Amino acid sequence: MYKRASLAGAAALTAVAFTAPVAQAAEPAQTGTTAITRAMHDGELQADGSTRYGQGVSLAEAIKAERARLGKSTAAARSVCYRAHVAGLGWQAVVCNGGTAGTEGQSRAMEALEVAVGGAGEFCVNAHLRNIGWQAEAYCANDGGTVRVGTVGQARPMEAVMIGVSSGAVKGRAHVQNIGWLAPQDDAVITLGTTAQTRNLEAVRIWL
Repeated sequence: MYKRASLAGAAALTAVAFTAPVAQAAEPAQTGTTAITRAMHDGELQADGSTRYGQGVSLAEAIKAERARLGKSTAAARSVCYRAHVAGLGWQAVVCNGGTAGTEGQSRAMEALEVAVGGAGEFCVNAHLRNIGWQAEAYCANDGGTVRVGTVGQARPMEAVMIGVSSGAVKGRAHVQNIGWLAPQDDAVITLGTTAQTRNLEAVRIWL
């Protein structure tokens, strides 16, 4: 479940009061034992410790599978799963815990991003879009929920994404047009990408 916080820019996440969301999640999905078991079977552990899931696995299924895979209690298993909508490609498969969402070396902009976080309390996400700037409202969800930022069907590049958690820290890196990978970020609220440079955000890696 998520809510929209009527704040913009850096304050969109740092000033959000982490209170109970009030609207339905963007991506309803099966979350029963069968769905989680299938997601765990479909998950492919990468050499860097991240996980990539098949196209049929939803974010809700993936985040539950990741927490189960870690073998910890639901409260202790900190995980983040996400997927990117890429220009000319559409929605990619879900990746988790540091996997690369988006593309490198293809000059393709990310246009939207869906994120699910588990074990870090409530979280909020906002996107900086070409010719718009920061979206007017940050999207927030309770632990285990899913949010979506950016646009689909408008051919509008994302230039940056801001992510904040209410418990602990979130970490990430951005791959930016004509620059490549930027330095890793690590804080309760991080911004991945650039603003006021007209550079496409092409890929992100996020972990907790």
